Amino acid sequence: MTGVPKLSRRTRWAIPAGALVITGAVLAGSLISVAQASPGLPSRTPAQLLAQVADSVTPPLTGTVVETTSLGLPSLPGTANPTSIASLLTGSHTVRVWYSGPRHFRLAVPEPLSETDVIADGNTAWQWESTANAVTEYSLPAHQAAQQAQPTTAPLTPQQAAQQVLAAVGPTTTVSVDSNVRVAHRPAYELVLAPKDSRSLVGQVQIAIDGRNGVPLRLQVYARNASTPAFQVGYTSIQFVSPAPADLSFSPPPGAKVSQVNLGGQQPSGSSSQPGDVSTIGSGWLTVLDLPSAGLTAPSGGGPTPGGIASGDSAAVLNALLSSATPVTGAWGSGRLLQTSLVSVLITDSGRTFVGAVQPSVLYAAAGQAATPSSSTAP
Repeated sequence: MTGVPKLSRRTRWAIPAGALVITGAVLAGSLISVAQASPGLPSRTPAQLLAQVADSVTPPLTGTVVETTSLGLPSLPGTANPTSIASLLTGSHTVRVWYSGPRHFRLAVPEPLSETDVIADGNTAWQWESTANAVTEYSLPAHQAAQQAQPTTAPLTPQQAAQQVLAAVGPTTTVSVDSNVRVAHRPAYELVLAPKDSRSLVGQVQIAIDGRNGVPLRLQVYARNASTPAFQVGYTSIQFVSPAPADLSFSPPPGAKVSQVNLGGQQPSGSSSQPGDVSTIGSGWLTVLDLPSAGLTAPSGGGPTPGGIASGDSAAVLNALLSSATPVTGAWGSGRLLQTSLVSVLITDSGRTFVGAVQPSVLYAAAGQAATPSSSTAP
């Protein structure tokens, strides 16, 4: 399922090309119910299921998606604030979905006493934040489909997560089919992807595929040797019906502050986008994200940091994470390492940050490669 142009202003966890790296929110808990019986479905080979997902077109639907994670992070301050970085790293997020087509859908992200909505209607999309009663109106290029993205606190949909993980399928991946499952009361196949390289912290990725239309209903990521998922996103309820027109219509509420952005032209005034600041090293399951030096800067005294994520509560969260990191050194230099069951983070003393669902040795190789730009060898 397609989304709208990138609106997120927070660091979130996602899975580009099979490696879990910082690009979106991580969540805690296990709220998605799993199958209690194996439903009967016609037999499918892994190749058939891969082809079915690749060829599937998301039909109109309404439903509820829940995204959860359990990464073993240290205790973080500020989790009671639903808009804080701590809440995004340790909480649980739900999104209601009304989908008629790539340019006609609505995503609603409820929070306590607030809600963020994204509505796409043809060549126009809106993001509404109820707390500030603020609306951003986006003019979309007529010749392009709306690009993948989320409102500020929205999780990935199962379709988006599956598309990103399936990019890792190839010679480095073992593909199999597990017992059938039920997700959101629908019978589904269970496709299992497992990286062959032991340097990946990912043990396997399980994708539940609707038995009737091939639409991914749930994605679960397991760390190596783990019996419960460290990350999952899936539908808790879904109906393949066309949304009511009222659910896809939007008008700015009275008194709302409205700003406009034309995505077909130049960036709006005041934009601070720096596309060259973030890059990746390696590929597939061993992808490492190289973050900008200002992206994880914790200010002394906890004040705001222009251009970084560490301000207010975020600075306290970052300091808590850094205090649990272990000092490390190597040919690449020195820094601090934070490792969980599924994610490793290396923060070098030179100001660079490397993140990936990989063993620390892969991060060290990436740090050494980044220090030698002329080198093209992936870790």
